Amino acid sequence: LAVGIILVAINPYKQLPIYGDAIIHAYSGQNMGDMDPHIFAVAEEAYKQMARNNKNQSIIVSGESGAGKTVSARYTMRYFATVSRSSSNAHVEDKVLASNPITEAVGNAKTTRNDNSSRFGKYTEISFDRSYQIIGANMRTYLLEKSRVVFQSENERNYHIFYQLCASAMQPEYEHLKLGRSQENNLLFI
Repeated sequence: LAVGIILVAINPYKQLPIYGDAIIHAYSGQNMGDMDPHIFAVAEEAYKQMARNNKNQSIIVSGESGAGKTVSARYTMRYFATVSRSSSNAHVEDKVLASNPITEAVGNAKTTRNDNSSRFGKYTEISFDRSYQIIGANMRTYLLEKSRVVFQSENERNYHIFYQLCASAMQPEYEHLKLGRSQENNLLFI
């Protein structure tokens, strides 16, 4: 197992002007180390290695809750879509992440550190054709925290989907589910 470049990024919790198309084009075609450390430099190196060696590449985005993993992955996908001159009308990151509201409702919960903390992991695979243009993507999710279904720590909540279902309890289409009202911090599903 070979480990390549490691980039430590810090979430500034605000938008910075360092992720636009002009910055993407500045990093495109550059060698690692010629530019400042950036998520685009990592993406460019992976893209070049894929094209040069005709081998699959991996970028692992890791961090604590609220660290900006989803945003970093989105920037990486946008970089690939831009430099590969993907012929798709919609940005690849929008297509891949279109399922986020569903996966977040089922897999996100309020924790003491984050009101919308993902309690699952994501594996995103982007497919390129022989001319290195994006031809598709696949996202798989895996649940990391099963204990949350039956127990939540103080000041934490179960998965969002349970509260959303309970909020819809009076809707005619959900009557057959016999849902009750949720009590904040007391909702347990067994």
